[in-house]
Amino acid sequence: MNIKKIVKYSFIIMATIIFIITAINTLVIYQIKENNQTKQAISDLVAMQDKMNELLKDTTNVKSLEELNQRKEDFLKFELEFENIKKLFSEKDKNDFVDIFISDIHENKIISTKLEFLFENEKQIENVFDEIYKLQEIKIELIKDFNIVYPLENKIRKDLDLKITSLKNYEVYKLFRDVEYYSKETLYQYRDKKTLDKWLNKIELLKSNYKDENIIKYLDVVNKVGNIVVELKNIEDKELILRNKILDVINENKIYSSEIQKTIASLTSNFINFTYISVLFLLLIIMTVIVILGYKVYKNVGLSVDEIEAKIQDGLTEIKNLNQEIESTQKEVVFTMGAIGESRSKETGNHVKRVAEYSKLLAIYYGLDEKEAEMLKQASPMHDIGKVAIPDAILNKPGRFDEQEREIMNTHANLGYEMLKHSNRPLLKMAAIVANEHHEKWDGSGYPKGLSGENIHIYGRITALADVFDALGSDRVYKKAWDDEKIFKFFKEEKAKHFDPKLIDIFFEHLNEFLKIREKFKDEF
Repeated sequence: MNIKKIVKYSFIIMATIIFIITAINTLVIYQIKENNQTKQAISDLVAMQDKMNELLKDTTNVKSLEELNQRKEDFLKFELEFENIKKLFSEKDKNDFVDIFISDIHENKIISTKLEFLFENEKQIENVFDEIYKLQEIKIELIKDFNIVYPLENKIRKDLDLKITSLKNYEVYKLFRDVEYYSKETLYQYRDKKTLDKWLNKIELLKSNYKDENIIKYLDVVNKVGNIVVELKNIEDKELILRNKILDVINENKIYSSEIQKTIASLTSNFINFTYISVLFLLLIIMTVIVILGYKVYKNVGLSVDEIEAKIQDGLTEIKNLNQEIESTQKEVVFTMGAIGESRSKETGNHVKRVAEYSKLLAIYYGLDEKEAEMLKQASPMHDIGKVAIPDAILNKPGRFDEQEREIMNTHANLGYEMLKHSNRPLLKMAAIVANEHHEKWDGSGYPKGLSGENIHIYGRITALADVFDALGSDRVYKKAWDDEKIFKFFKEEKAKHFDPKLIDIFFEHLNEFLKIREKFKDEF
């Protein structure tokens, strides 16, 4: 083989590998996007079932058939919307080129199983709504009958009260008072068949001791109104059982959703690690081709030592450029993943930029060298990457979290660590530390491990201060931005409590530099 063919084929091989690397990076970014779309669709499914549950509860309180039918129409709209979201997991996108290489993440066995549970639970909600709808139809008719019969019962009872009181017969009077007592017990308290029977028995006893045609009429009316009350109570009991059943279903859905989100986060992490290994392997092939090319050139044309060195230097320069390109791509992917984590909680991309700049500034003044400080700047945007596994209903809740929601939210630190810890890349190892420890506090009151003082890694302490400073000065779904004086007062109060006292001193010594960064990267609306 002559030298021209060697150079030609070597160039083709290297160009092909570079194309493959570019394609892999494209696949990574596209797959991460699809994974986030899947998480959003699952969150929408759970949210839709929550809406259906709320409508179901409202349905038990309607007063007319018109209201009831309106609730049914609204419920059917929710059903239709749920089915439209569900189709996203069953219909293939013919234009989705990624599916040629990588299957959709919802086809994963664990995720698909949990999705089936979600779909089955939705059918349960539909069935329960149908049951409640039928019960409400009966209930509305019973209430209409009650409103007709009850005034008659009340009138007859008052008429009897006047007559019996005027008799001044103690035995009859006592019997009537028993009738009145059980009327209240039946109509307002127990509302069961047992109490109704006691009421009817007391009327029968009164009838045997006091002859009045109204008592016979009263007995018939009480039998009607009492059975209506008992039936209404039975319906209410059935509705309560059905509502509790659906509440269990909704709670199950939240658990399934959380498990799916964690699985997606883990699969995404594994996918990213695999692609990094693949890229490194391809780079190794390029290096091998370059070495072989140099050898063949030397063997076939007898280049001088100086010429060979020049060729090798060119090859090494090309490798260096390729490594720089891969490193830049890695940094871009890391920053993009950090931005994805923040964007899910309705925060701007400038938040991660500011936190990155603050972190580098603190690192330099703390005493870290320029290279380490720069790497911390690149890693800090990943501090909240674990939020990609937190359900939207919790992540973007405008009010305070309840205890269960707070526990789920606090898992984002460990979830981020689990996503990143497997990588041997220095940047991602540093990002794993930041994700895991940026919510630890100097006094040991933080999470997830309750570390204190210098047991908290300096990367975590630095990122914690940078993140809190920017968060307090920014609008969030659950709060308005603080003014500067309030922030500075808080930082002074939390010195040696929340924050490393040395870092607090550095912050105030170089406050103007931090404010310049904030102004440079301020959010534009």
